[in-house]
Amino acid sequence: MFSSCLKNQRLARSTKFINNLSKKYNQNNQINVISCNNLYNVSFNLNAQILSGKKLGDSIKFETSKKVSEIQSNFPHFQPKLSIIQVGSRPDSSTYVRMKLKAAKNSKIHSELIKFDEDVTETELLFKIDQLNNDINTNGILIQLPLPKHINEARVTNAVIKEKDVDGFTRYNAGELAKKGGLPFFIPCTPNGVIKLLKSENIQLSGAHAVVVGRSNIVGTPVAALLRNEDCTVTICHSKTKNIPDFLKSADIVIACAGSPDFIQGSWLKEGCVVIDVGMNYVPDSSKKSGQRPTGDVDFESAKKKASFITPVPGGVGPMTIAMLIQNVFLAAKAQNESLNKPISLKPLSLKPLHPVPSDIDISRAQQPYHITQIAKKLSILPNELDQYGHYKAKVSLDVYDRLKDERENAHYILVAGITPTPLGEGKSTTTMGLVQALGGHLNLPAIANVRQPSMGPTFGVKGGAAGGGYAQVIPMDEFNMHLTGDIHAIGAANNLLAAAIDTRIFHESTQSDKALYKRLVPTKKGVRKFTPPMLKRLQKLGIEKTNPDDLTVEEINKFARLDIDPESISIKRVVDVNDRFLRQITIGQAPTEKGLTRKTGFDITVASEIMAILALSKDLHDLRNRVGNIVIGLKKNGDPVTCDDIFCGGAITALLKDTIKPNLMQTLEGTPVFVHAGPFANISIGASSVIADKLALKLAGKPKLANSIEEGKIPNGYVVTEAGFDFTMGGERFFNIKCRSSGYKPSAVVIVATVRALKLHGGAPDVKPGQSLPAEYTTANVGLVKNGCCNLAKQISNAKSYDVPVIVAINQFETDTPEEIAIIKEEAKKAGAFDAVESNHWAKGGAGSIELANTVVRACEEQTDSHSSELKFLYDLNGTVEDRLKIICQKMYGADDIELSPLAKQQIEKYIQHGFGHLPICIAKTQYSLSHDPKLKGVPTGFKVPIREVRISAGAGYLYALAAEIMTIPGLSTHAGFMNVEVKENGEIDGLF
Repeated sequence: MFSSCLKNQRLARSTKFINNLSKKYNQNNQINVISCNNLYNVSFNLNAQILSGKKLGDSIKFETSKKVSEIQSNFPHFQPKLSIIQVGSRPDSSTYVRMKLKAAKNSKIHSELIKFDEDVTETELLFKIDQLNNDINTNGILIQLPLPKHINEARVTNAVIKEKDVDGFTRYNAGELAKKGGLPFFIPCTPNGVIKLLKSENIQLSGAHAVVVGRSNIVGTPVAALLRNEDCTVTICHSKTKNIPDFLKSADIVIACAGSPDFIQGSWLKEGCVVIDVGMNYVPDSSKKSGQRPTGDVDFESAKKKASFITPVPGGVGPMTIAMLIQNVFLAAKAQNESLNKPISLKPLSLKPLHPVPSDIDISRAQQPYHITQIAKKLSILPNELDQYGHYKAKVSLDVYDRLKDERENAHYILVAGITPTPLGEGKSTTTMGLVQALGGHLNLPAIANVRQPSMGPTFGVKGGAAGGGYAQVIPMDEFNMHLTGDIHAIGAANNLLAAAIDTRIFHESTQSDKALYKRLVPTKKGVRKFTPPMLKRLQKLGIEKTNPDDLTVEEINKFARLDIDPESISIKRVVDVNDRFLRQITIGQAPTEKGLTRKTGFDITVASEIMAILALSKDLHDLRNRVGNIVIGLKKNGDPVTCDDIFCGGAITALLKDTIKPNLMQTLEGTPVFVHAGPFANISIGASSVIADKLALKLAGKPKLANSIEEGKIPNGYVVTEAGFDFTMGGERFFNIKCRSSGYKPSAVVIVATVRALKLHGGAPDVKPGQSLPAEYTTANVGLVKNGCCNLAKQISNAKSYDVPVIVAINQFETDTPEEIAIIKEEAKKAGAFDAVESNHWAKGGAGSIELANTVVRACEEQTDSHSSELKFLYDLNGTVEDRLKIICQKMYGADDIELSPLAKQQIEKYIQHGFGHLPICIAKTQYSLSHDPKLKGVPTGFKVPIREVRISAGAGYLYALAAEIMTIPGLSTHAGFMNVEVKENGEIDGLF
């Protein structure tokens, strides 16, 4: 019946075709056409129709070329690329490779040939494959077989990742093909070409008996699987099969792939069968110039008299193999492009909030996080761009930004700030997490949170960690709050190396002549004396163009070697990441070996170091290196500044920070991504996470840059939510004028977090003190106090709006808040110019409690585009005087009448201007508990002057910081501190941490 149906498919194409058969063949051919079940039953002896893959292969390659152009119309940088690895120089392999390279070129596919000598080691080969696996520009990898005998062919082919295995040879693709209903990424090219060729002639496969002669992993086994998937009854014959001709006599379809020349004879075949000859063998032929000719596994001359269709060798299956390879490379490139450009979509982790709300650590521990590789994959971060630190945190390479900077728009950039807080805090971090959980987990929008890494000082002190809280937090919260990936420890080591280098330099200069000092600074090693790279930087700074240490004059040696640092001017302190009041002032150099070179100094907490601020503000490793080198560590005795590079320490510090510069990736309770990076002290620095984390997140959450504007409108842009320390007036002002000035990024909207509790404090309620019960005014309804305190909220809104951004007020809900109190906040916020004001109950409900806030943020970003400029607007110009900048901040942000500069501050400002530092932005260190410098002044104080006692410099970070109050840069521990609650169980779990 199959033979009958097959011949009917040929003959029933048209009556004309049937009538022409007699003209085409000689008189000895006999044709019988018999009607049977409305089909034609044909009994005849004709030469088979040639089934050539050339025309179909050319068509597939042409269509592929068109599809490449179509995708390039949307993604101009889309360019499929095939990498072929060839070991040795076998003539047949070289011929195949040339054919593949030529076909790729004609199909708009880039290709490269990577050749290795015959004696290449397997390790070298695997290393190269790993490089190609991780190369974003390589879409398909082909290992030209066979490989030399000393190389394990299976191990090498399986080293290619499944997404780039365009040969379809890896265990994954082969295994999926063998499974019923399997989903391989790629089907092996020759078997796929065979099926395409059969289908192109409408040859009936379902119900046919197919015999595959050969069981290689390249053709026989996969083509049998494909035929089975087409509902053929499949028989596989091989070298151990007895009586192969008996199997072939009943075969409707014969696939010959035994690798044996002219093996299958026409007499073995069933009349009218289809013969696909995959073999490519060479036999001696003296008539050929090469002395040999190609032939298949089937004796063509005898087989064509029995078959209805037959493929020639060459020119049959070969062109299809090449075409399928080209198609696979295109499909690989298309899939990888789609994967890298699709919006973040991660199924949220399920939350089942309990009431009452358990402790933060219990909530964190009850949730099973995603493995960090799952988060990275959804963000389109490549495996080679991720350094894992356990199961739930990892560092992300800055290569991500370089890969995406021209491919994606920046996501919407949301800044979370607050009103002037109580000492208990008003929940900015919790709001940040709740908002991101709502955006990503409930609105299904790409969303990433960017937050600071917490210091262990507060963690083991009174304040606690900074992971958020309740059902809106970073997890695992114990890993987040302790050590993380060691960034703070690396910064501490870098800072303390600098501090040691400073004191050591003073010691050596005080005990040696210029000549001896120079000799030891630039020693002869193995008969060679040369300057190190940091030394060459100093020579360049001094204008000394010599590179041979022996060529310096006595005067040049003095300028180069002797820094003559004034010990009283040293600004660098040693650091430690714990609260320790007894390190605030210490005396060093008391050992006899230091020869009386004692001096008073102290410790800072690590996050207060300038190096931490540099990490937060650097754009990349090169920028960090320059900033570190520019740190002013003190002054010479003549008053000139001395930098980190002057003592040759910049390179070593950068080396210690080369991994620290990579942002840390974690997740929220609902599985939305979080970048944790840098933790600058909020009082004397910007109090925000890093510019680098923002750079990466804005691209990862951003939508693709498409040439087709219609298609672009269908793709939603994502959201990056970050926060600023303390209230907007302090943290937000620094965020815009220091961080945004450095990064160039402008927030799309500002969210100001307000609480009924804080507004009552500003409305006249009694003071709130940590560790003490709240006065009754805070736990009972009092709309009047709330309304009075809304003046502080209005001032924060006004300050934020001065930067030309829409402002949303997020009312962080507490159980004791009443609807009337919430309503008055909304009313007053809108009066003050807020885009909207909404309550958010993320602490108790997670992302579900922040859906309204998330929708409001989305509306603000979408509706306010035309009414707000995309250009950054700063509070002050850097061309004015330092005093002018101080006045502008105090008058416009704080509401002060004026400033009062101390004589010391005036003297310092003059020196900074003299040394070229008068153009830097300014951070004012003051209390966070008032808009003014006085923590007792609540609400919106007026009629005050801000006293500026000192003005210090962070030249590497790139700003001046003025002290308007006594700022402790290393806190102390309380009588009952957080560390007293902590214990470790036998299974390693931590108890008592929040």
